[in-house]
Amino acid sequence: MLTLYGNEVSGPSNKVRFVANALGLSYEYKPVNLLAGENKTEAFLKLSPAGKVPVIQDDDFVLFESNAIIKYLAEKAGSSLYPKDLRRRSVVDQWADFASIHIGMAMGRVFVNRVAYKIVGIEQDERSLKDGLEFLGRFLPVVEGQLKKSAFLAGPELSIADFSLLAHLDPAEVCSIDLSATPSLQRWRNALRDKEFYQKCFPSYEKMLQGLAAKMAQ
Repeated sequence: MLTLYGNEVSGPSNKVRFVANALGLSYEYKPVNLLAGENKTEAFLKLSPAGKVPVIQDDDFVLFESNAIIKYLAEKAGSSLYPKDLRRRSVVDQWADFASIHIGMAMGRVFVNRVAYKIVGIEQDERSLKDGLEFLGRFLPVVEGQLKKSAFLAGPELSIADFSLLAHLDPAEVCSIDLSATPSLQRWRNALRDKEFYQKCFPSYEKMLQGLAAKMAQ
C-alpha cells in the first residue's frame, strides 16, 4: 500500500499528489499538521529525518524529497512522464530542478513573507521578500521563453517537470504575483489546473487556502 504524508499548503506535497493522481495510482493520503508540530514527532522523524513533507511509504520502502518521489512513482508506473531515453530524461530532470530550485525557492520566500508569517507568528523578512521577488522577476521569463517554444516545460510531451513547476507556482495569486507578462506560462498553467489530477486535490490553491483560514478562525 502506498501512503503519502503531506500538507495541502506545501507545493512539494502537492507536486507528488498531482503526479500520483495523473498516474492513476491508488494511495492513502495522510495530512501532516505542521502548525501542530506533527512533523516533529518521533514517529514522523523516522520517516523524514528533516521533519519535512512530503514523504511516501510504499510497503516497507520510505522515500522523502519531492523530486525523488515523483521520479520513483513515474518509474514504478512505467510512465512516459519520466522518459527512458537518457537525453530526454536529462532535459526533464533539468527543468524539474529548475522549477524547484529557482521558482520554488523564490516563491517560498514570497509566500512566507506575504502570507505565512501572519499564520505562524513570525516577523516579516523584507530582505528575503525582496530577494524572492527579484528571483521570480529573473527566472519566470526563462520559463516563459521555454513555453513559447514548446507545449510543455521539457518539450512537446507532458512530464514530471510540468507538475513540479505547476505546484511551485500555485501560490501566485495569494502572494499577489502578477503573471500577465508571461502569457504562454498562463495558458499552460490554466490548462493544467483544469485537469482531473489537479481538481482531485482542490479547485484552486487560493480557494483551498481560504477554506483553511476559515477553519482556523472558527
